Amino acid sequence: MDAPQTAGGTPEQPLGAVGYAGVLRELLPIALWREDSDGRIVEWSLAAQDLLGHRPQDVLGRAAAALLVPEGRHELADQLTYRVQGGETVVGTLAVRHRDGHEVTMEMWIVPAADARGRTGALLIAVETSQVLRMRDSLAALESLFSQSPIGLATLGTDLRFLRVNDALARMNGVSAAAHTGRRLTEVVPGVNAVALESTMREVLDGGKAVVDVRRTGRTPADPDRERTWSCSYAPLVDGAGRTLGLIASLIDITESQRAEHEAARARRRFALLAEAGTRIGTTLDLRQTSEEIVRMLVPQLADSADVQLLEEVLAPDESTAATHGVVRRMAALFPDPSAPTARLLPGMTSRIARGSLYERVIADGRPTDLYRSDVPALVTDPRADELRAYLMGLGSARLIPLVARGKVLGAVVVTRLRSREPFDEQDSVLIDELAARAALNIDNALMYTRQRAAALTLQRSLTNSALPAVPGLELTGRYLPASEHDVGGDWFDVIALPEGRTGLVIGDVMGHGVHAAALMGQLRTAVRALARHDVDPARLLRSLDTVVADMGEDQMATCVYAVHDPASGGCLVARAGHPPPAVVPPGGPPAFLDGSPGTPLGTGGRQFRTERIPLPPGSVLVLYTDGLIETRAADLDQGLDRLARALRFPGQPLAALCDGVLGEMLPHPAQDDVAVLMARPL
Repeated sequence: MDAPQTAGGTPEQPLGAVGYAGVLRELLPIALWREDSDGRIVEWSLAAQDLLGHRPQDVLGRAAAALLVPEGRHELADQLTYRVQGGETVVGTLAVRHRDGHEVTMEMWIVPAADARGRTGALLIAVETSQVLRMRDSLAALESLFSQSPIGLATLGTDLRFLRVNDALARMNGVSAAAHTGRRLTEVVPGVNAVALESTMREVLDGGKAVVDVRRTGRTPADPDRERTWSCSYAPLVDGAGRTLGLIASLIDITESQRAEHEAARARRRFALLAEAGTRIGTTLDLRQTSEEIVRMLVPQLADSADVQLLEEVLAPDESTAATHGVVRRMAALFPDPSAPTARLLPGMTSRIARGSLYERVIADGRPTDLYRSDVPALVTDPRADELRAYLMGLGSARLIPLVARGKVLGAVVVTRLRSREPFDEQDSVLIDELAARAALNIDNALMYTRQRAAALTLQRSLTNSALPAVPGLELTGRYLPASEHDVGGDWFDVIALPEGRTGLVIGDVMGHGVHAAALMGQLRTAVRALARHDVDPARLLRSLDTVVADMGEDQMATCVYAVHDPASGGCLVARAGHPPPAVVPPGGPPAFLDGSPGTPLGTGGRQFRTERIPLPPGSVLVLYTDGLIETRAADLDQGLDRLARALRFPGQPLAALCDGVLGEMLPHPAQDDVAVLMARPL
């Protein structure tokens, strides 16, 4: 039956249809439906329709079990219904039948809820668990390059088929970006020497070495009446384990023969500088250091001076608009003459943007531009600043680039060259703008991290009680038990989905209790997630964390274990920072504890971290825990490890039951310290 119509002809939702949960529809669709005491569906959300295919008018009033429970799961459904109608809230991962018959695995919360007759029914809240987390920070940097670069860029798989191309390359080839995807170069632009280029690409994949300045010649649909020449560079795309995933290609049009060699040389330099920028900009989440890295990247390779200034309204968003609007703060700068008038504004000091100036227009429009001598009077309006005006008039060339990240202007970078050096040309501007775009993303990441640190207290309880994600190849369970309900400490754990089906497992313990320890815990978890998604090895990640903790003050200290599980290799890379040794229970064997280097606690400056590889075959159990599990006032560390080994003697039971059993056996009542436990079993 069709949905009823309004007077204007618009379909109305039937009674019991629940709308979308605002922006959550885009970020994380949450299905909601309600059942009465007889198990009939009485409410059905539009997000549930999207996830499970059933329209509200098709399900309302029908028995939920017959409609949604897969074959062979009815007994479990009856058990859960009995528990919920008994007043219990049930949380778990369950399979739900889609309208077309396939099963959808969902993380579900089933809550007792009174129906219209006052009897106990159920409210079901469910999210699909098949989505895989993607690396956001690194993808944001890649997105900026692809969207803003006028250089043709593409990524290709090991079968030499295009995975992605940017708009610049699509324009060069005269073929839409979508039409590239899944096709080879010989299929997209057969009018060039595509066969030879694919042979070169294969050499790059096989040899693992980049090839720069390979010439592509021919005609494309973009300019079918004219033969053109491009300089192509190819580099292997390699993951952290050294496996080749494909290759990266960059193309520059060098059609004019008289400039071909010059352009090729600059392409090599650009390729090297972009690669170097990836390692030199954004090495930490410190805003000042990131700004200094940008300056050192620009001077002297591309400019004689560089000045990074950020908008005060971005740095202090909670301050009044009147106090911060039009004010910029110098974060870092480098000038050839330290006594120059422009160098007198020290890092950390603020100045106001001159109204009507080119600087103001660039900030408002978010577009880079060159600065000319005619712009100087509007930039320097103080009648007493003759010396500064004279200095600016004497420069050879200058460029003003807004720092734009995720559509928001954060500030600007000003670069200059002296008259003794060639002025910026078009290609210089392109490269500088690309580096500024990359820098803006790192600055934005640092700003977000700073704000997340400030919000640590608000987030502390949600951080320690968040549900674990579904990751490929692992069964997971975790517990956090505070020693006091009113004094959350610094124990925490996390699971991070990584590329290629790998999973990051982390557990840590911040020294102390209370608000300060919980806030530091929140900052460390944020830092681990940001660093892990850069695909660094465990020891290097701990070294970066050590710097983060050290920057928080001399009295800060924490311990941590970071492990990366790789289902393809059947093993795990583990590094420790002064933390108790993880336990490994092999199938059919006794529990054992890692005997490698324990490392030094974070924040002590020892930085002695080593990565240890351990086998983790299917059926084995990896146990990460904090010291509150094994240390008590009445027992030392060795006694605690012996007790834990005995508690793990039956590893074949469900992981959640194993974890609860270990906690029940190990902990006194009441617990003397916060405890966090994270268990993982390869499937």
